Amino acid sequence: MNRFFLPSFRQKQDIVRSVVLGLLIIFPLIGDDYLIAQLTQYLVYGIFAIGLSLVWGYGGVLCFGHAVFFGLGAYIMALTTKNMIPGIAGLMTASVMAISLSVVVVTLFAVVLGYFLFYGRLSGPYLGIVTLAIAVIAERIAVKWYYIGGYNGLVNVPPLSIAGWEIISINTLFYVILAIGLGVYLVCDRIVRSPFGTILAAVRDNEVRAEFFGYNIARYKIIIFAIGAAVAGLAGALNAVVTEFVSPTMLVFGLSTEVLIWVALGGKEVLLASFLGALLVRMLEAFLSDLLTYYWILILGLFFVICVMFFPKGVFGNLLTTRPVSYTHLRAHET
Repeated sequence: MNRFFLPSFRQKQDIVRSVVLGLLIIFPLIGDDYLIAQLTQYLVYGIFAIGLSLVWGYGGVLCFGHAVFFGLGAYIMALTTKNMIPGIAGLMTASVMAISLSVVVVTLFAVVLGYFLFYGRLSGPYLGIVTLAIAVIAERIAVKWYYIGGYNGLVNVPPLSIAGWEIISINTLFYVILAIGLGVYLVCDRIVRSPFGTILAAVRDNEVRAEFFGYNIARYKIIIFAIGAAVAGLAGALNAVVTEFVSPTMLVFGLSTEVLIWVALGGKEVLLASFLGALLVRMLEAFLSDLLTYYWILILGLFFVICVMFFPKGVFGNLLTTRPVSYTHLRAHET
């Protein structure tokens, strides 16, 4: 008997990805500069969310200090392009070089931090407390370090430039950030679909069993932790050139909490869902704050509670991870 199935997990992702990409491509053609600028920053936050999705959703590591990587990438980008790093001043002012330096430094920092965290067998609430403490320490250092702007941060970060061409047009900047975001998503999607991603899922679901089969749990966690941090550092560097500003608020626990909410509401175990979760929450915040001046955060909080209660896998995660069901099964269920 022929059985007809609803779209599979991969087909659903392909359909949703194509629709979202199409909408984003045409948006600058119909939106004004203010809305395009807002959406450009939301795309950066979406990239940031993909980084946490790798660490939390695929690596099973709940990190309360993920904003540290975002802020570190932003500061390195700003300091490099403003010629404020001794020894390399004037050598790496190009945005591509500065972004590369940001990603490399953040990755190395994550590898060192991950080594102590995971070979130290920290997990659960203890891991969360340590990452939270690191976020607090990083924020206090940034506030007290006046060379990097202290509490006020750094302003007038040079705009993004490629091969000596400064990108001033907001439409062009939007498409560049969109292209980078798409590239990040495709690379990360390839990683989680690879044999490495399969082993990582096994480690996330049952560490004891994975270790029994001979896998080095700490090594796999360090690798995905570093990759997620690199993505966050890239997002931070892009945010620095989009806003032309960096400050200690990019390192604080508050931003780490925000990205946790974006990923949880979107769907932490699906990269595309995490990306869409960031866009959804940021758009809701902007819309509700304009519509309900004083009570918008109450309405947004109520929305969060409803989503957690009825969509445990996330709003988009539920949509994209539902198992295929045959029409025969559906008809039997209806009967």
